[in-house]
Amino acid sequence: MFVSWNFKHIVHFDKIRGFNSVNIREGLPPIAIYSPLEVI
Repeated sequence: MFVSWNFKHIVHFDKIRGFNSVNIREGLPPIAIYSPLEVI
């Protein structure tokens, strides 16, 4: 799990899906990226 305030570049659902598609293709586990408010 990653927490980031970077809403413009990292904490976007479309980008998170893209990151996970690469991880799955490479045999790695999917990652979760959240904003700090989602974690509290």
